Amino acid sequence: MNVNQSAPPVPPFGQPQPVYPGYHQSGYGGQPGSTAPPTSYGAYNGPVPGYQQTPPPGVSRAPPSSEAPPASTAQAPCGQAAYGQFGQGDVQNGPSSTVQMQRFPGSQPFGSVPLAPVVSQPAVLQPFGPPPTSAQVTAQLAGMQISGAVAPALPPVGLGYGPPTSLASASGSFPNSGLYGSYPQGQAPPLSQGQGHLGAQRSAPPQASSFTSPASGGPRMPSMTGPLLPGQGFGGPSVSQPNHVSSPPPQALPPGSQMTGPPGPPPPMHSSQQPGYQLQQNGSFGPARGPQPNYGSPYPGASTFGSQPGPPQPLPPKRLDPDAIPSPQLNELPPQQKTRHRIDPDAIPSPIQVIEDDRNNRGSEPFVTGVRGQVPPLVTTNFLVRDQGNASPRYIRCTSYNIPCTSDMAKQAQVPLAAVIKPLARLPPEEASPYVVDHGESGPLRCNRCKAYMCPFMQFIEGGRRFQCCFCSCINDVPPQYFQHLDHTGKRVDAYDRPELSLGSYEFLATVDYCKNNKFPSPPAFIFMIDVSYNAIRSGLVRLLCEELKSLLDFLPREGGAEESAIRVGFVTYNKVLHFYNVKSSLAQPQMMVVSDVADMFVPLLDGFLVNVSESRAVITSLLDQISEMFADTRETETVFAPVIQAGMEALKTLFQPQTGAYQTLAKECVAQGCCVDLFLFPNQYVDVATLSVVPQLTGGSVYKYACFQVENDQERFLSDLRRDVQKVVGFDAVMRVRTSTGIRAVDFFGAFYMSNTTDVELAGLDGDKTVTVEFKHDDRLNEESGALLQCALLYTSCAGQRRLRIHNLALNCCTQLADLYRNCETDTLINYMAKFAYRGVLNSPVKTVRDTLITQCAQILACYRKNCASPSSAGQLILPECMKLLPVYLNCVLKSDVLQPGAEVTTDDRAYVRQLVTSMDVAETNVFFYPRLLPLTKSPIESATEPPAVRASEERLSNGDIYLLENGLNLFLWVGASVQQGVVQSLFSVSSFSQITSGLSVLPVLDNPLSKKVRGLIDSLRAQRSRYMKLIVVKQEDKLEMLFKHFLVEDKSLSGGASYVDFLCHMHKEIRQLLS
Repeated sequence: MNVNQSAPPVPPFGQPQPVYPGYHQSGYGGQPGSTAPPTSYGAYNGPVPGYQQTPPPGVSRAPPSSEAPPASTAQAPCGQAAYGQFGQGDVQNGPSSTVQMQRFPGSQPFGSVPLAPVVSQPAVLQPFGPPPTSAQVTAQLAGMQISGAVAPALPPVGLGYGPPTSLASASGSFPNSGLYGSYPQGQAPPLSQGQGHLGAQRSAPPQASSFTSPASGGPRMPSMTGPLLPGQGFGGPSVSQPNHVSSPPPQALPPGSQMTGPPGPPPPMHSSQQPGYQLQQNGSFGPARGPQPNYGSPYPGASTFGSQPGPPQPLPPKRLDPDAIPSPQLNELPPQQKTRHRIDPDAIPSPIQVIEDDRNNRGSEPFVTGVRGQVPPLVTTNFLVRDQGNASPRYIRCTSYNIPCTSDMAKQAQVPLAAVIKPLARLPPEEASPYVVDHGESGPLRCNRCKAYMCPFMQFIEGGRRFQCCFCSCINDVPPQYFQHLDHTGKRVDAYDRPELSLGSYEFLATVDYCKNNKFPSPPAFIFMIDVSYNAIRSGLVRLLCEELKSLLDFLPREGGAEESAIRVGFVTYNKVLHFYNVKSSLAQPQMMVVSDVADMFVPLLDGFLVNVSESRAVITSLLDQISEMFADTRETETVFAPVIQAGMEALKTLFQPQTGAYQTLAKECVAQGCCVDLFLFPNQYVDVATLSVVPQLTGGSVYKYACFQVENDQERFLSDLRRDVQKVVGFDAVMRVRTSTGIRAVDFFGAFYMSNTTDVELAGLDGDKTVTVEFKHDDRLNEESGALLQCALLYTSCAGQRRLRIHNLALNCCTQLADLYRNCETDTLINYMAKFAYRGVLNSPVKTVRDTLITQCAQILACYRKNCASPSSAGQLILPECMKLLPVYLNCVLKSDVLQPGAEVTTDDRAYVRQLVTSMDVAETNVFFYPRLLPLTKSPIESATEPPAVRASEERLSNGDIYLLENGLNLFLWVGASVQQGVVQSLFSVSSFSQITSGLSVLPVLDNPLSKKVRGLIDSLRAQRSRYMKLIVVKQEDKLEMLFKHFLVEDKSLSGGASYVDFLCHMHKEIRQLLS
């Protein structure tokens, strides 16, 4: 059955639609339907370009094959990375210049292509045209050639842009140090033979060789190799930072034609007499370069791709050649470094550059979901989504958008096939919430066999009287009330009037058949269970909480147009006994009832415990005023935990059952009763977070932890988290099922939920921040023509007590060529999946085993690409797929995280807390959590309203005359360099010198000057982007707190033994070579 039908155009759903009775705009997320902003969708007057067979870019997983050699287990000496025997590569200042071009939606065959032989040339510089204002130092990751050998020329095949060629080593030959096993005669090992310490000293500016290439303004292209064209010079992508001047891209040539013109200038050789180039304005070294000849006009694109934009020509694959990477000149190095040969960190793929390129290339146009298997923009890019038949990437992101047709191919590639699903994701105000469809008493239309819900991919036949299911191919009758005629293309004439036939995401109102015990649910309730033991009272926490609740109860979540929330509230206090409160509106004062037999828990009152806030406002306020006074003299330090949750569940269930012992059983009961637990912990010592978090984890709740809580320092963080937790829109008593078309099936699930069978994900509560990650495996052969389909169906109760079904549909491409798989992967989603897989693995396996599994799998993914997709080249070259060039740096960040490689200062509770947090994170959250953002604050103009551009997370990027903000979604640091100008210190901290700044400060003074306003505004903006409040910590250079700050500079070697990015990349290359040999 072919799903490759024309994409439904989009209705003018942005406005209310009085014409179609039975539909109303969902106010989900607090947006009233009638005021939804008009969308920029086209009107419903005809089809848009159809689902073409154009695989785009994304990623997938299979278990590591048994033949793969294990990751290296050599013990590193103290202070060295445990990734093998090699020393640490020293790093260099300056921004990266690796370029990520826009992902390319069409697939092209990989051919064997020649590599031009390298001719050693004198160091003569030949600039063409006027030099640009800054250096174009191209990152030659186009080759990570870990050997000095030159690849032999191969017979030319096809036309394309040549890969960067390896350059003859300018620094002489090196003895074989045995770092990577035996080297062929004449090949030099890549790294220094001495031991370096990252950040111990700054190196002198290297002399930069400049390589030119097509400019990167065009769309991003897949990694491919081709012959070096005459006149092309030594290629590598050009830098696309704002202050770089790029030469225009080359014109397309018809097959067989030749490009003539003078050859590109030879790269300068490193000579010990030549002085280093001075630093350019963007921090890179090297001579400025002009445009190259024969790169006249932009590439026009091919004309054979129908309605799609013309596909760009392929990029060369990434190769890193240490011998072609500028090294510090010998006469500029300190004496102890003169024997070293280093890899320049600027020559390896930069996450900052990739993010910047994606923003420039894909941030301006809306992402239209009509075409099957498109890879969306990165999560770090701000973009608008137009739903034209596939779910928005805000709801579903996949590791690969083009999946292998066979399980053998999937096992060979080892790319996990997974989707990260966020069913209730919050949308930006410019995008409409899913539309609610009411089919009346008959309920939503489904397939009789597989129970999939009606969606845009169902095919109507026999004049519209029947439809064929796109998931199981079953033929179903169309009910008379749903019948509609078909047009000449076989589509229903009302297709664009019905959300379920034209959109990727929508909601159905559920009938009573979808409710427990065939009864519509009661409105949800919140029960606040407050610890009133000695420590909580003494710290001021109870008084703080009660004051906040008085105002917070006015902001409980509500449906779009509702004047007040339908949610009822109740209150319990506890120490070693439980106190229930009757706050019925008819009472003058609240009444307390005590349950002291916590082993046999029951709720002592039913009437007056759960109340409407507006009706009982006076009694609730009186109770909140009295609680901290009532327990002011308590000496009770002991508290209970399980009976508290038990009591809350009983109150929601209003039915007596004896208490059970284990937290797992308790959690299971909570889920069965639709009781979701959010837990706020304030530990001063070890409290066993791993055990306490079982109930929140299994019920879809959240855990918040405030170690050593102090009201003056931590109240803003706690109150902000509490407000957000109480106000967020939640779906209650939810069940989620993921259906797939024939050929693949969901086999594994990750997240905060409970599963009583192998298919249904049960969530007592699900909010807009939580994700469920699903892994798929093949159970049959897939068809390239019909592709693969996913449908996520979430049955839940809304805040108003309405039972609903939210449906998300996504169509993916299928491929028979590995090249198409690697061209359509998404590294951020892949890392999200791998982190969750590893974090669950540590519960049952030694950490070393889990780490080795990740390294081996990553090596197998890249080795398979090298073997099957890249052009033949020297074994000394590391070739990375364009879509996966950041896989090594991000994977290294996961391996160095506190869960997989904890330092001595990381407690067991901290590890358990982070582990359960990451389990539910979405792709954007794991992206910044594992690779934090580092923002220099004084380099951009003060009047600029935009965020300053980030720099790479390494100590080498810090200037002691600047101030930096670092954030990872949970932590926020303000690092102050020791040489910061006095005026800046005065403007930000209201003190006259660096020495007077208080280290560890958590609030910046409110000062009336542009810099202070800008920095405080930026901090507020960063906090607004994250689901948890990030407490600020001010860190002074060379202060004791700086060790904590440096823990987040993830490209450097970590104190707990984690490798630097350069070292890990070399280790990865060694693993790949072992697999290939």
